[in-house]
Amino acid sequence: MDEHRVSHSGFRPSMKNKFEEIKEKVKKESKTEYTSFAVLKDGLAEMIHDSDEYTTGFAVYKDGEVKYQQSVLNDGVKLLPYSPDNNLVKHGRVKHGIVLFPSKAEEYGSEAELLKEINEFIYRYVDLTPFFQKISPYYVLFSWVYDNFNELPYLRFIGDVGSGKTRAVETIGSLCYKPTLATGGASVSPIFRMLDLFGGTLLIDEADYRFSDEKADIIKILNCGNTSTFPVLRSESIKQKEFNPVAFQVFGCKIFDTRGYFKDMALESRCITEEMKEGNPREEIPINKPDRFWEEATKIRNKLLMFRFRNYGKKVLNPELIDRSIEPRLNQIICPLASVISDQETLRELKIFIQQYNRQLVSDRGMEEAGQVLEIVKSINQPEETELKIVPIKTITEEYILKFGDKNDYGKPVNAKWIGWIVRRNLKLKTKRIEEGYIIPKSEQPKLENLYRKYGLSEKKK
Repeated sequence: MDEHRVSHSGFRPSMKNKFEEIKEKVKKESKTEYTSFAVLKDGLAEMIHDSDEYTTGFAVYKDGEVKYQQSVLNDGVKLLPYSPDNNLVKHGRVKHGIVLFPSKAEEYGSEAELLKEINEFIYRYVDLTPFFQKISPYYVLFSWVYDNFNELPYLRFIGDVGSGKTRAVETIGSLCYKPTLATGGASVSPIFRMLDLFGGTLLIDEADYRFSDEKADIIKILNCGNTSTFPVLRSESIKQKEFNPVAFQVFGCKIFDTRGYFKDMALESRCITEEMKEGNPREEIPINKPDRFWEEATKIRNKLLMFRFRNYGKKVLNPELIDRSIEPRLNQIICPLASVISDQETLRELKIFIQQYNRQLVSDRGMEEAGQVLEIVKSINQPEETELKIVPIKTITEEYILKFGDKNDYGKPVNAKWIGWIVRRNLKLKTKRIEEGYIIPKSEQPKLENLYRKYGLSEKKK
């Protein structure tokens, strides 16, 4: 009797459950999402854009073959490409889109042949130092597999007006994975959303934003964007009263130019920097980009799409490339790039470049007031034994005034209170109060040894 029981809805329980399953399946299959990239169960799907035919679609890579589709079904969700009418994609006779895509996947031969073609394109349109001419094609390759890594470096070009830094950003960036074009005059707000939607490579011309709020926002993107684990949180306008900030994923390669260096040393250490030459470029470099520039860039991006299909998940971090002689932060950004470089001579040059850069960062850091205070601490703490002397803040203050003067960089008087602030806040050392005043206790010896190394004050080993 029970097995024939009918519910109030008129369905037996087993029939009702089946009906609910079918309804849920239909609901799930009718769900659609717009995307430019998807990892499928058995392959990859990448959005393509044919500006001549005025269409978008997907190049789908499965079992070593590429097929072209208008949509992709992935785990019950119908994936659609962004429309060619989307203002970020739209491509006309006079202008190109804000986000650039390949038009199809093309064969490229060997990796060496692909690098040669990239190198020739860059050389044709921009004047770089020999080292940057070598490293730039590898950065382009890296951008197409960047999401196989958890950290990455940025390329930065620095120079005055007319130095060619904008051309460098545009030329190298046009070949990268989904380059997103922005300028120093653009509002920062849409940049968060574009990076979150498309990923890829952000290109910024004149990244020295003039207004403090926008400058702070672009610094957030650059500080968070080199690691996959730190999205940027922003408050969005919502009808509900509940506070519900939105997380924007800004991880990805970035190429930008500035007129000066960043004050933020941590941000500086994320950049591989090229100082652009003053004066005229090589005579064969066109002053104005010809119409074929974007056509050539698209053709190379098409070959790089095939490179991505064949190397996604295969180009991974090589821990053997870690250089213990440089700071961990620099290792963190350089090892991923080095992991895609096959040429041993280029690897050797990259290692030399980074070692020199590491020394420069240490030197710059030592010029800061914290480095000056630490230098005084080390000069006081020179006992024959290895055990730390008790270092009074008062003594540090007196020695600092004798060596560096009685005014700090802000024109304010140097006193024990200011020195104590530098010791605690900048050097992160604990102080202890005794009857005569504050001191750096002996327990801080391990921290001091690390600080001496960090600020380049350790004795060189023979």
